Amino acid sequence: MSYVLAPKTQAFMPYDPSEGTYRIRLDANESFLLPTQEDRLKMAAAAADVALNRYPDPLASEVCAAFARLYGLPQEQVTAGNGSDELISLILSSFLQKGEKVLTLSPEFSMYRFYTTITETPCITLEKGEGFRIDPDAVLETIRRESVRLLIFSNPCNPTSVGLEREEVRRIVEGTDALIVLDEAYMDFWDQSLLSEVGQYDNLIILKTVSKALGMAALRLGFAVANPTLTGILRAAKSPYNVNAVTQVMAAVVLENPTYYEIYPQLLRQSREMLMDGLRRLQEEGLIQWVCDSRTNFAFLQFERAREMYEEMKERGILVRLFGDNRMRITAGTEAENREVLETLRFLLRHPR
Repeated sequence: MSYVLAPKTQAFMPYDPSEGTYRIRLDANESFLLPTQEDRLKMAAAAADVALNRYPDPLASEVCAAFARLYGLPQEQVTAGNGSDELISLILSSFLQKGEKVLTLSPEFSMYRFYTTITETPCITLEKGEGFRIDPDAVLETIRRESVRLLIFSNPCNPTSVGLEREEVRRIVEGTDALIVLDEAYMDFWDQSLLSEVGQYDNLIILKTVSKALGMAALRLGFAVANPTLTGILRAAKSPYNVNAVTQVMAAVVLENPTYYEIYPQLLRQSREMLMDGLRRLQEEGLIQWVCDSRTNFAFLQFERAREMYEEMKERGILVRLFGDNRMRITAGTEAENREVLETLRFLLRHPR
């Protein structure tokens, strides 16, 4: 007898991060900023002091408290996860019965849909409007018509960099009894967060990460923020020791220092504006068709030769992210990285092979 794969697993494909060595990597929306040398020494000392023979704090209390203080939240609203990806999977598996419907939007972060295949929860996709804008009325109508139990989307959006203003998000949350999972991974670059209001709602979970503005992608740490009832369910449903002890103590060093929250997003926004200014000039010159107004630390653009440019840039040691054949996402990097990317893109577009 041979084992037969469950039908849902037969189409599974591993997440495909770009591999290889590149001089410039602007494909993953990472920060180009590191913690200060002083704090890196503190992080190293904290990691060295971890009792590796013991399990970590199951509730990650110290790092959750540091996160809560930084964002002005009650600690009882915060759950830590092994990256936002774990929290997305946990939410879908905990708050939905098999067969209940999930709504996401398009374009959106691809992992939302992926995790619904594991939980066997049908996923409906609503296309965004012109300029990748979200229409709250269309979202609410789709939730009602399809009897959706959970809506998940990012604001500002990955991959488009477009944001939905706070009042419009509030309209969605207040206009339905479906659970709203609002991924604010990039909200540190904008000012339209609902984080301070999350405790007022019985149907809202907000996801946050330390991987973007705070520059700690390697630590794999995310947070879910919700009212105490939803938080209690998340804490009960998660695995007991989901955030390792080294991550907990190292991340706490950065989260305890408000400088990162106050200064680093500003520096990354300055880098984004440099990149955006250069891309707008390419648009004015007719070399690219359009670039979205960005509320994040990256740019999203469209032009007919995007795939060709992507491959040629890779040959020159520059990695960005390709979407389909005609869309590209470029993370804001250092001044030197931005300059080289813009100069390379201009040269390649003007001198086709």
